[in-house]
Amino acid sequence: MAQQPPRNRQELYERIQSISKEEFVLEDMVRLGFWPARSGVPGDPRDEVHRKAELEKQIRALTSEQARLGNLEKLKKELRKKRLAESKARQKETKERRERERVARAEAWKARKAREILFLGRGVSGGLNHRTPEAPKLERQGLPRLETPEALAQALGLSVGQLRALCYARTVSTKTNYVRFALPKKTGGLRLISAPLPRLKAAQHWVLKNLLEKVPMHEAAHGFRPGRSIVSNARPHVGAAVVVNLDLKDFFPTVVYPRVKGFFVKLGYSEATATALSLLCTEPDMEEVELDGQRYFVAQGGRRLPQGAPTSPALTNLLCRRLDRRLKGAAGKLGFTYTRYADDLTFSVPRGGTGDVGKMLRLARFVIRHEGFFPHPEKTRVLRRGGQQEVTGVVVNDKPGVDRETLRRFRALLHQLEKSGPEGKKWNGSTDVIASVVGFANYVAMVDPTKGKAFQDKARALERKYGRKTVLPPRPKAPAAAQPGTATVAPTPPSSGTAAPGGPPKPEEPQEPNEPPKKKWWKLF
Repeated sequence: MAQQPPRNRQELYERIQSISKEEFVLEDMVRLGFWPARSGVPGDPRDEVHRKAELEKQIRALTSEQARLGNLEKLKKELRKKRLAESKARQKETKERRERERVARAEAWKARKAREILFLGRGVSGGLNHRTPEAPKLERQGLPRLETPEALAQALGLSVGQLRALCYARTVSTKTNYVRFALPKKTGGLRLISAPLPRLKAAQHWVLKNLLEKVPMHEAAHGFRPGRSIVSNARPHVGAAVVVNLDLKDFFPTVVYPRVKGFFVKLGYSEATATALSLLCTEPDMEEVELDGQRYFVAQGGRRLPQGAPTSPALTNLLCRRLDRRLKGAAGKLGFTYTRYADDLTFSVPRGGTGDVGKMLRLARFVIRHEGFFPHPEKTRVLRRGGQQEVTGVVVNDKPGVDRETLRRFRALLHQLEKSGPEGKKWNGSTDVIASVVGFANYVAMVDPTKGKAFQDKARALERKYGRKTVLPPRPKAPAAAQPGTATVAPTPPSSGTAAPGGPPKPEEPQEPNEPPKKKWWKLF
C-alpha cells in the first residue's frame, strides 16, 4: 500500500526524520510515477537507498549509545535515579501493605477482646491461657463449671467488657470499684471499710451464693454461717475451768491474691477462671491523689481481701479450714475444746480437766504462723472460773448470758425511758435510743431467751409509744481530702481484723452531738 503524502510541514519533517532524505525523495518519486515501484533490474538504486538508510540509522543509534556510555557520571546518575524510584515504589507498597495488616490485626484484636478476656493487668495475667478445668472435681462438689472467664461473665449476666472492667488490676486509675470510708473501732482508732459499688457487689454476691456457700466449712467455724452465731460459738465453752481467747492480727489483709487464686484452682477451676474470680474478690490498698484538678487512685502494695466485700468472710472461713483442722486436732490431744468466730479463736478446758494452757498457747501460735496468719500479741486472755469468762462478748461461766453490769445499766435506761421519754438519752452512742433499745433487747433474747423476753416486751412497748427516728445516724467521716497536688493517705487498717464479735454494746458517756455512733464491724456484711 502506497505511503500517504504528508498533509502539512510538520508531518513532512517527521517523515524525513524517521527515514533518510534520499529514501523519502525516492518514495515520493514512486508515488508520483517518476520511478517504478519495482524495476526488477539488478543494482536497483532503490535497494541501495534503503540499505544506506538502514545503515545510517544503526550508526546514529550506535553513536548515541556510545555518547551515553561514554559519560559515566551521567550513567551513574541515571542508575541512581532509577534505583531510587524503584526503592520508593517498594517502600510505598510495603507501607501500604503493613498499614493494611495493622488495621486487620487491630480489627481482629478488637473483635477478639469483645468475646475473650486476654489480659487483666501486669502480674496477674500469666495464667489466662490455661482454660481447662477439673470438671469431675467441680461436679462432685456441685459447683458450676465456668470453664473460661467468658463463661463466668455470662453466668454473672455481664458482658466480657464489663467483667474485664471489674477485674482489671490497675496500678493507677481515675476510677475505683469501691467506696472507702472509716468507722471508729471500739478499742479506739479507725477501721477502713471498702464497700463495693453495686455492680461489683452483685457479682460478689453471685460468687458467694453459687460457689463459696456450696463448699463445706470446718465445724469449728461459727462466723458468717447460716444457723451459727456468737451464741453457738460460745456454747461449747460454757462452764469451762479455763477459757483462752486469741485474736488474729490483720485478719482480712493477711489473705492476699495468690492465696485466693490458689483456693479457686484447688476447687477445680482453670487458672484463667480462678484469676478472674480472685480479682473479683480482692483489691489493693488505695491512696487517693489529686493532681492538676484530677483525682487518681494509686495502688499501694498487693491485692488482698477487702473489709466490706460480701465474699471476704466466706473466703476466710474456707481458707482457714486447715487451720481449724490442725487447731482442733491439737486442742483435742491436749484436752481443750476449740471454736473460731472470724479472727477470734477460743480454747477451753472443761470443768475438771487438766489442760496445759502454756503448751496449748505455744502450739496454737506455731500453727497460726505456719498457716500464714499472725496472733495479736496484745489480745490473748486466759480467763479462769474465779472471774467472768467471756467468749465473743457472751458470758459463759454457767450458761450463755450478758454481763450483769450491762444488764443493770440497760434496766436503768428502760426505767428512765418509761419515766421521762427518749429525749436526751442514748444507748451505745446512737441518738435513736428506741431503735437501739429494741436491738439490744433482741440481742439479750438471743443470748438468754428467759431474760430477753421481758426486755423485748418493754422495748416494744416503748417503740409503740414513742416510735423510732426516721433520720439515719450520720456516717463516720473519712479523713479530709488532700489539697491539689498532695496525697491523702488512707487510714491504717486495724491491727486486728475484727473487734470482739457479738459482745454486748455498753452504754457510753455522753458524747458530742456530731460524733458518729459506733457500729459493730460484722454488721457491715
